[in-house]
Amino acid sequence: MEQYYLALLAFLAVIAVIDLFVGVSNDAVNFLNSALGCRIAKFRTTMWVASIGVMLGATFSSGMMEIARSGVFHPQMFSFAEIMVVFFAVMVADVLLLDAFNSLGLPTSTTVSIVFELLGSAIAAAAYKLLSTGASLLEVADYINNSKALAIISGILISVAVAFVAGAVVQYVARLIFSFKFEGAYRKVGAVYAGISITAIIYFLVMKGAKGASFMRPEWIDWINANTQVILAVLFVGFSILFQILMNVFKVNIFKVIILAGTFSLAFAFAGNDLVNFVGVPLAAWESWKEWTASGSDVSGFMMGGLLNPSTAPTFFLLASGLVMVLTLWFSKKAHRVIQTSINLSSSHSGEQEQFGASLPGRMIVRASMSAGRIINQIMPIPLKRSLANRFEPAPTKPGEVPLPFDYVRASINLVLSAILIASATSLKLPLSTTYVTFMVAMGSSFADGAWDRETAVYRISGVLTVISG
Repeated sequence: MEQYYLALLAFLAVIAVIDLFVGVSNDAVNFLNSALGCRIAKFRTTMWVASIGVMLGATFSSGMMEIARSGVFHPQMFSFAEIMVVFFAVMVADVLLLDAFNSLGLPTSTTVSIVFELLGSAIAAAAYKLLSTGASLLEVADYINNSKALAIISGILISVAVAFVAGAVVQYVARLIFSFKFEGAYRKVGAVYAGISITAIIYFLVMKGAKGASFMRPEWIDWINANTQVILAVLFVGFSILFQILMNVFKVNIFKVIILAGTFSLAFAFAGNDLVNFVGVPLAAWESWKEWTASGSDVSGFMMGGLLNPSTAPTFFLLASGLVMVLTLWFSKKAHRVIQTSINLSSSHSGEQEQFGASLPGRMIVRASMSAGRIINQIMPIPLKRSLANRFEPAPTKPGEVPLPFDYVRASINLVLSAILIASATSLKLPLSTTYVTFMVAMGSSFADGAWDRETAVYRISGVLTVISG
């Protein structure tokens, strides 16, 4: 019997590698689309920055592994034999589902997938157990961690709305400051903008996210918590001065620094939040096997209450997973197809043919938005309308120049804001959909930027609804 479960563990390990591949093929869009869309750096440079972010972020994901162990169901209600069936079903379903979406070129949420796969598999196992013993199916609810599962699902759904609104508001304010002809404002406030962006990244990514890292010591975390305000003040002032010097003396493009730092931070946040989606279940299965073999009990009589105990994933497994993710970034053609979908939907320019067709909900939303816009336009004073129109007037394209999907300002907002939202959730050990967060931030910022005109809005909104409803 022990050899049977060893073989099952080996099979789960193989599926975990495959799941990492198909999962990252889907999620690479989260941290690559903004940098690639604005073409601020060479493709290889962007890929190396993202790869380093993924490798380091993987070591910070240890604290999220409890989601796969006890975040959705009560493990103490299942025997070792039953829990292994649950984990096996989850991993097989995850690979098939994610690969199907990748083949269609549609971004989907690996977090939503894994949470509902765990929920569905646990309900099926509980129902089978109850039916075989003649108990009532109403007792299935006792097997599910309702409060935690509801918190996770609610967080995922709320994050979609929060990400869109935050992306729209922050992008609107940023565009009022910089406008599309941002050279003048860039010289005046570019260093301060960069100082705020990099300080925010460090705070949410490192200082807030450090608690879940496998190598962090309690005394280090206590020191960071005790000196947070001083650290932030020093970082902001120091970075602002440094960037002003780089701008004036060395003529460094500060937007390039922000966007590459944002790419790194978003890749870091993605690995920290989403690695549990790919390897959390196999690691939980491995921990279950170790507890069962140490107990010497029968597979059907040994209950898995040990999964309720806090656990830290070995750094070796996390780094090995990070390496697989990095290799996927470089060699997955499906990842590039999904990236193109996101860029197309947020682009300021319409192509000869939009990727998605028009839909009735899309038309209804556009029609309602245009009616609201006309009402606001009638109320707004004429001088204010002219001033706002001037800030949102697109920069002219030079003859022979290929127009970019979006400019440096929007790319930096997409990356920094998405990283902040994801890292904040990671620090609370709350898995959210990095795909939906980054996608909706990009949609919100493109909406605020006026990237969707009357001609393309129906197609773009229909595309957003297609991705979310998927």
